[in-house]
Amino acid sequence: MRAVLLLPCALLALAGCASPDGRQGAEAVAVQVAQRTGVTPRLAGPSAAAVTQEVDALLKEALSMDAAVRVALLNHPGLQATYWEVGVAQAELAQAARLRNPSLGFSRLSGHGAAEIERSIGLDLAGLLTLPLRQRMEARRADSARLAVAAAIERHALDTRTAWVEAVAAGESLVYARQVNAAAEASAELMERMAKAGNASQLDLAREQAFHAEAAAGVLRARRDLDAARERLTRRLGLWGAQAGYMLPERLPDLPAAPRELVRIEQTALTRRLDVQAARTNAEQLASDLGLTRATRFVNVLDLGYHNKSETGASRANGYEIGLELPLFDWGGARVARAEALYMQALYRVRDAAVNARSEARESYLGYRSSYDLARHYRDQVIPLRKKIGDETLLRYNGMLASPLELLADAREQAQAVNGYIDALKEFWLADAALEGALGGRLDTKDPQP
Repeated sequence: MRAVLLLPCALLALAGCASPDGRQGAEAVAVQVAQRTGVTPRLAGPSAAAVTQEVDALLKEALSMDAAVRVALLNHPGLQATYWEVGVAQAELAQAARLRNPSLGFSRLSGHGAAEIERSIGLDLAGLLTLPLRQRMEARRADSARLAVAAAIERHALDTRTAWVEAVAAGESLVYARQVNAAAEASAELMERMAKAGNASQLDLAREQAFHAEAAAGVLRARRDLDAARERLTRRLGLWGAQAGYMLPERLPDLPAAPRELVRIEQTALTRRLDVQAARTNAEQLASDLGLTRATRFVNVLDLGYHNKSETGASRANGYEIGLELPLFDWGGARVARAEALYMQALYRVRDAAVNARSEARESYLGYRSSYDLARHYRDQVIPLRKKIGDETLLRYNGMLASPLELLADAREQAQAVNGYIDALKEFWLADAALEGALGGRLDTKDPQP
């Protein structure tokens, strides 16, 4: 009997050696995120002083897009809380490698000068038999947790890039709105002098004054948009206090010389997107759960124990005892049906995730190419033509062949064209970020496909 119990005890001791430390899983997530975003997050809980020092170093210069993403991944408190989901999953995986604690029983009866003593120790035999399967299940759950954390990091990186583009574009729009307002103010003053001299009508003066008033309103609107965009970016960065006074570049990055030429975008999305991978992992996990549920359908509790009894004046008696749950009322059918329903639900969710990923990849790439074409059209066609018209109008004005009203009207049209280009460039960089999000992370322009 002792030999029978030796193997379970040895396995129990080995199971207790599994480590609940979540750093190993966190490091795996950090490597995965670095490969997909170009930024290595610190998931092992660096000291606050080390994070502050590194963030301060990044904030000394105007914050670039990549630097903003790095600050967000290092510093955002909500994201730091999400990192510890990996530690929770690692602890649950370690718990799955442990059997239920053995039960120890002792009883002593005495009377009339005699004593009877019983000793027993019991082990969860059902837990021991299903230990490998439970470990595989928890390993898949740990993989799901790592995918979920990596996906949260990627979403936050994408949100940070989007907020950065909007904040920089808002700053650029404010600068140009101030320039337009200054020009409108000068135009209104000029028109006022001309009206006093009798060279312009009160209608012309009112038009210029109205344009100046609208330009001033445009400055206020641009200031409001910049404040809101900066605060959205600040929240993504997790900054406050003096750090919230960070600097941003004056202009958005220039339009690339050529757009990304991507092929097999649907396959890329299915291969790289973490939501698709998470759906697949969840389906595999539920398949394992279904197997365990079926395996323990009739026998859910099975205890094996060693029993020892000694009595005054009698030799010691040794034996064993087995505790078995009798399936009289619950035959496990409901549990199996529930597991099967969850598994089928997971299969359809995998299909749904794949369909959405394909569609979002196509939509994002078409939007990216359209945004690039629109921004290039403004850059290569609209702006040069407006500049040429402005130069020709100025020459005609200097030659007294054009009136000041024509010159002022042309200036207003140029302002509209420049604002259109700023908006088109902003939409392109937003579309670029959305494309990488739809395809599952940063893409190398030289080798865009996995």
